[in-house]
Amino acid sequence: MEIDNQKLQQIYSTAKFMFMRYGFKRVSIEEICREAGISKMTFYKFFSNKFDLLKFILEQITADSFAEYREILAQDIPYAEKVKLMIQMKMKYTDELSQEFFNDLYKNAEPELVEFWQQKTQAMMELVLEDLKAAQAQGDVRSEIKPEFILYFLNHIFEMVKDDRLLRLYDSPQALVNELTRFFFYGILPR
Repeated sequence: MEIDNQKLQQIYSTAKFMFMRYGFKRVSIEEICREAGISKMTFYKFFSNKFDLLKFILEQITADSFAEYREILAQDIPYAEKVKLMIQMKMKYTDELSQEFFNDLYKNAEPELVEFWQQKTQAMMELVLEDLKAAQAQGDVRSEIKPEFILYFLNHIFEMVKDDRLLRLYDSPQALVNELTRFFFYGILPR
């Protein structure tokens, strides 16, 4: 999604980079303003606080991923190729996340943030479920698998990522998310 206002773009780009790298709890408004080359007064013209900025960033990320997802589905290629592109897209988005950001978003989040992010991810899950049902009707997804199971599994991927015992098996949360995504699409049998 294109952000028209140059100052808003500076805040967005700087904060997104800093949040993704250091987590959003650790980064202050003062640091964002200094790195973006803007005043705090300019910051407060756009956002009332850091949480509003974080929500804006998550909205942008969601909008960008929705758009990219739709572009993948619109391509005139076999469904299996679309699935590969979806996995690559998911990996790209998860590779941007630092351990700190991941912890702030999934493990140590404020209830309001948890609710906000759950709404965003639920909307994406519902979209994916609709598309999976359509692919199933066209014979691109196994007919015997229940779409409700697919949604259940997708919703619980995020719960699995919070499991410290499971996380310790991987080098990073991103590696675990990537493994879960591949498992979801491909199962355990070699392709």
